[in-house]
Amino acid sequence: MDDTIRIFYLLVLAALLSWLAWQVFRQVARSRGVEDVITRLQPKLKKGPGSAEEFYELGCAFLEKRLYSEAGQNFKKALNIHPEFAEVLNNLGFCYFQQNQYDLAIRQYKEAVRLKPNYTAALNNLGHAYEQKGQAELALDAYEQVLSAQPDNAIAERRARSLRKRVSSTEQV
Repeated sequence: MDDTIRIFYLLVLAALLSWLAWQVFRQVARSRGVEDVITRLQPKLKKGPGSAEEFYELGCAFLEKRLYSEAGQNFKKALNIHPEFAEVLNNLGFCYFQQNQYDLAIRQYKEAVRLKPNYTAALNNLGHAYEQKGQAELALDAYEQVLSAQPDNAIAERRARSLRKRVSSTEQV
């Protein structure tokens, strides 16, 4: 009996350590991939002209590293080349949002949605930005648009449910 407990304990410990090693390996590989993108694109784009896609890719790498200012600069360069790149507008809005510049974020999200009307990521982000500004009705409208395009969107469903309660309680007062 005593040996069974020890073996079980060792097996559980080995499984836990294996899982932890796998998680560390995944994070290192992911970080290395982001660093490779930066190492490959940054010198190239400093030397000469690049494409909107290259600036977008570099901006996404900086975004992954949570370097929002650098990411935003690259997204702006991508927009100078291709002004109607909805994904770039959404990511630029996210950079502004992370820097608490909600009005600028909202402007970018709205432009992304104008270009791609059912762009659910931009609509979710727009709703979140409106929430941060305390504009519950506008946030609810954004989440409702997400749900009309994608009824099973868990984020929009959860946020819309919460906002419906908040909006209906303020209307009763």
